[in-house]
Amino acid sequence: MQMYDVIVVGAGPAGCTASKVLAEKGYKVLLVEKFRMPRYKSCSGVLIKKSMELVKTYFGEDVPESAMCTPTENRGMIFTNDKGKEYRFEQEGLNVWRSHFDGWLAKKAKESGAEVRDGVSALSCTEQDGFVEVTLHGEENYTESARYVLDCEGVVGALKRKITGEVPGYITTFQTFNEGSIDLDPHYFYAYLQPELSEYDAWFNVKDDLLVLGVSVKDMDKIGYYYGRFIAHMEEKHHLHISRQTKSEKWLMPHIRPGCHVDYGVGRVLFAGEVAGFLNPMGEGISAGMESGYCAACAIMEHFDNPQVACEAYRQSMEKLKSYMQRQWSLVGGMADTFREME
Repeated sequence: MQMYDVIVVGAGPAGCTASKVLAEKGYKVLLVEKFRMPRYKSCSGVLIKKSMELVKTYFGEDVPESAMCTPTENRGMIFTNDKGKEYRFEQEGLNVWRSHFDGWLAKKAKESGAEVRDGVSALSCTEQDGFVEVTLHGEENYTESARYVLDCEGVVGALKRKITGEVPGYITTFQTFNEGSIDLDPHYFYAYLQPELSEYDAWFNVKDDLLVLGVSVKDMDKIGYYYGRFIAHMEEKHHLHISRQTKSEKWLMPHIRPGCHVDYGVGRVLFAGEVAGFLNPMGEGISAGMESGYCAACAIMEHFDNPQVACEAYRQSMEKLKSYMQRQWSLVGGMADTFREME
């Protein structure tokens, strides 16, 4: 059985960034992804300016046009709080399809030397003397070994649950893609924090001329109720007209609580991205995923023979990002009573 230096679980922004950084430095990396590539994720697909800068820093080039959708330019976010007050945050950004964007990231990791296997799930892992044995499932179960495992599998975190025994809280998201018209500028992402429209937030944006409308709830049984109210609100306030719904989808995202708790790892297994607890308001996790994946990879390389020091170095390197995340959630908490506990 061959021994990898690092097995990375999850080919999203965190996992692909870590895999590329490790592989280009000569480490033997296996990147596994449970979905077939290009994988799809329900996501706004908005790259904020910070994400664009991190792509250029970590991958050496700008996001390719093949990953983008129209309107390509995103000009910022517009929040409406629970009192109906509007807050505008103007910022340069890009509009992408996550399947194309994540696929490009995985391609760059592979070009740097990482071995990429899609359609492969990580079922469990067991730390042995100096390495970790990972049980994987493709067409059948088999095992691989590595000196480290970097868990970047996202919100569900099946591997992490088996390691820590923790069951995280979730927010369920529901969104639809529609043909139609609306009196809003398609270059912005709109978030609505009124409690009568959702149990968390509701949103609108445009991707390839499709109107994307969504709500998030704590109770899945209330999706239909809140979605109906949100559609009615958008019809009244912004003259929404839907001629045909082309697709609907449900997803999960972490329920971030006061203090923004983060799990950095256990032994030779480190966590990065959403599974670690990194998520900014309105579900913006791409920038935090890339940065945490990069920092975890650097900690492993710098302290390869000492996993305890590696985990602590990773935690220390993430203090700035965690503080940033806490400030972002506090800002939203100050805007709306819906998120007051986060202030």
